[in-house]
Amino acid sequence: MLQTDRVILSQLYSQRVNGLREDKLKINEFKRKEIGHQDFDDWGFVHYPDFKFEARPNHPSGLVYGYVAIGEHLRRFFNEIPKYINKNSALAGAWIGPLQNFVRMGIIPEDQPSDLKEVWAKYNTFPGFGGMNHCAGDIEIGLKLGWGGLLDKIRHFREFNSPADTSFYDGEELVVLGMQEWTGALALEAERMAQEESDPDTRKNLLEIAEINQWLVNNPPRTLREACQFIAHFQTLDRTYFAGGAMDQLDEVLRPYYEKDMEAGILTDEQAVWYVASLFFNDTHYSQIAGLTPDGSRDMTSRMSFIILDAMHYLRIPANIALRVHDDVNPQLLRRSLEYMLEDGTGVSYSCNIGCEQGYAKNGYPLQLARMRAKVGCNWTAIPGREYPLQDVTRCNLGFAFHYAMEDIRCGEPSLEALFERFCHHTKIIVDSIKSGYDRHYEVIGRNTPELVYNLFMHGPVERGLNCSEGGVDILNFNIDGVGMATVADSFAAIEQRVVKEGRITWQELFDVLDKNYEGAENIRLMLKNISRLGCPGSEAQKWADRIRNHYVWCCKHEGTPKYNLPIIPGMFSHGNIGELGAKLPATPNGRKAGEAISHSNEPDPGFAAGIDSFSPSLKANAVAALQPGYGNSSPLHLDIDTDMLGKAGGIDALISLIHTHNQMGGTLINLNCLTGKKLLEAHEDPSRHPDLVVRVTGYSAFFASLSKEYRQQVVDRFLSSRK
Repeated sequence: MLQTDRVILSQLYSQRVNGLREDKLKINEFKRKEIGHQDFDDWGFVHYPDFKFEARPNHPSGLVYGYVAIGEHLRRFFNEIPKYINKNSALAGAWIGPLQNFVRMGIIPEDQPSDLKEVWAKYNTFPGFGGMNHCAGDIEIGLKLGWGGLLDKIRHFREFNSPADTSFYDGEELVVLGMQEWTGALALEAERMAQEESDPDTRKNLLEIAEINQWLVNNPPRTLREACQFIAHFQTLDRTYFAGGAMDQLDEVLRPYYEKDMEAGILTDEQAVWYVASLFFNDTHYSQIAGLTPDGSRDMTSRMSFIILDAMHYLRIPANIALRVHDDVNPQLLRRSLEYMLEDGTGVSYSCNIGCEQGYAKNGYPLQLARMRAKVGCNWTAIPGREYPLQDVTRCNLGFAFHYAMEDIRCGEPSLEALFERFCHHTKIIVDSIKSGYDRHYEVIGRNTPELVYNLFMHGPVERGLNCSEGGVDILNFNIDGVGMATVADSFAAIEQRVVKEGRITWQELFDVLDKNYEGAENIRLMLKNISRLGCPGSEAQKWADRIRNHYVWCCKHEGTPKYNLPIIPGMFSHGNIGELGAKLPATPNGRKAGEAISHSNEPDPGFAAGIDSFSPSLKANAVAALQPGYGNSSPLHLDIDTDMLGKAGGIDALISLIHTHNQMGGTLINLNCLTGKKLLEAHEDPSRHPDLVVRVTGYSAFFASLSKEYRQQVVDRFLSSRK
């Protein structure tokens, strides 16, 4: 029978985990003062402001590019960075920031798609060209081989394939050698620290760290602690090279080591919690727990799944773990995750199997393969080790498609249908430009900034001598994310109601107030804004959103990229970039002023349910589920719920029902915060009052105090709009 009890920590392990949290807060406060706010997931790097590193460009533009040059820089970097070991941790090492902070890397000028940049600039588009790390490695490859085995594999296939150009293998070898040298240096540093340590428990821990790292220089891990240490080394390498953050199905990866150690009598549950907490302290890589086996026969929840939840709860720092929801998910695991959510304010995200798996199968993949996709990014899923999907690197700005459509119909006889036809025209231009950029990416990324880290942890690249992007793995598909759905749908609905049906203003008057950014026309702005908006049951905005979604999906799916016919999978996700995406956008008919943020992903805008006597989180969940693109890529639901209100609405049982209902309706991802308004508003006004407050911003979690005021405002707006 599966053991589901909470792990109770003894004084020693409680002190160590609490010490990690306190150390994390100090590290982040130092980074905030030295670097400024960080509007992204809580990267675990330790900042060394005095560290310097010499870049050696190999291109006249000053760039470092290519397998060998970047491999050489990575090896030198790991040999030169400070060797960090935290005495409260079970693991050694830390990364000190992305390599690109010290070295200019990127696409050389002659490989740039200059012909497309004008289009991307016109529509304020994030094209995805040059995107890095948005795939996931199969960490079991490394766990089975270790650094020594990976080096042997590289050398074997370099000899076996005998390529005329050995740069692929030479670059990968340099990376592995750098990791071996760094791991050995960590072992020596732990020994040095142990010799100077007077506390016997700490000295014992440091000697164990030294022994583990010395073993891992050449050998694969044997125990749970060694497996966590190897994964921590992978995290450090992955983050250092273009800030990668994807990992794997963490509970299944660690389960065999846990079970073997428990059977051998060399592990306790509280030690396992400490090991995993130490891994989370190292970095906030994205991983998944639970979910169905590929054949769909059983839920993968194990004792390790519960230990991961316990480690998150005791540590109480940002950790990007998703729980895969399906009809037969372990009910105790789901309930435990929500109990911790209410205690801690946030916790796991919820990845929904119906929308993710059945949607992915609609692209022509077997459902068994779809079940192997894990939530390993801010909003996105991938098959670890086997898929190159390049998700979360594009933003198709539907707000600009709408703006230029409005410009097109100024002359002549403007109408809603003419406006929608021109909107469709401009949306297709944006999508087609991103597709063309992907063709160019496919051609040039490997010789510029190859996936030096993930190539090692994928099935195929080393065997074939090919970068992930160019056929190293068997599954290549590219994602395009649409953004600004509510901005556009509410604008269409406002025109339909106030201009066409009611005749409250004319088309020309509308153009005039938009040109003047509503100056002197606040009454008109409020009239346009105060319609039945996206998210309101039966609203015209909902109908417009359906049309917009359908056309956007058609643009993505009706054909692949123009040159190589690479498949496209549509999603809708804006990350936290809604301010940047709206900064250049003129005023829109939904009452939004020029330069203001656009709406998130395919979500209703905050305040959409004002005056509606209903539970607004349910309304929002229904709207997001109904507008999924439908092909397996996530379009997330963000819920910020007042715990006082939740008590009136049914508490944890209400959340369980909402999660399962959203899954059944075809939703893909739920990001949840459960907070009191008092605490959130206090932290927003003065972040120093609650420096340990953790929130889920979009697909990622972060310390609230580490975010800029603008990013904090996004969470506050969502929270306030959900209250009654």
